[in-house]
Amino acid sequence: MAAVLDPFIPTRRSLLIRLKDLDDQESWKDFFDTYAKLIYGVAIKTGLSDTEAQEVVQETVIAVSKNIGEFEYDRTKGTFKSWLLHTARWRINDQLRKRQREGGAFGVGHKTTTRTSTVERVADPAGFNLEAIWDQEWERNIFDAAIARVKRKVRAKQYQIFDLYVVKQWPVQKVARTLGVNIGRVYLAKHRVSALIRKEVKLLEDEGS
Repeated sequence: MAAVLDPFIPTRRSLLIRLKDLDDQESWKDFFDTYAKLIYGVAIKTGLSDTEAQEVVQETVIAVSKNIGEFEYDRTKGTFKSWLLHTARWRINDQLRKRQREGGAFGVGHKTTTRTSTVERVADPAGFNLEAIWDQEWERNIFDAAIARVKRKVRAKQYQIFDLYVVKQWPVQKVARTLGVNIGRVYLAKHRVSALIRKEVKLLEDEGS
């Protein structure tokens, strides 16, 4: 089954080339679906509010669209992962500076929608260990994106078996009884879906390097 899926899995290099055509809506949707959640998650973890993080996502995507023509997929000159981080970093710092201008990011009474208001405890936005946050969210995003891709490519029943047995960790007997399948089918679904997820994770990791 994995071999059949190969032609439908775009490499990040091919996607970046296609993004240079700003009218290629399908490629831009692929980019947004893959990376918007990553950028948002990183922005939230730096202490931005939901509204501020959404603005970071929008401004980062706009910046990518303006500069993608200059990006060269050459690992000796830097990775796509690093390039995207650099682009997002500027937009995160823009939001922090904007907050300071509009009343002081570190003033009394300022609140964000996040549980941990990191920005209120840091004197200098550049002091964030943004690389560590980015790496953490990048790995999380890769796994989530891999699952989303696989979920679209396998039968609904097969993914449901995998979700109950592997993700929700139901006992194999309960999964088989609930879904009306034999135990062997549960093990087979786990094996097949897990293999596809590992393959997608590897592809996404390679795409960012």
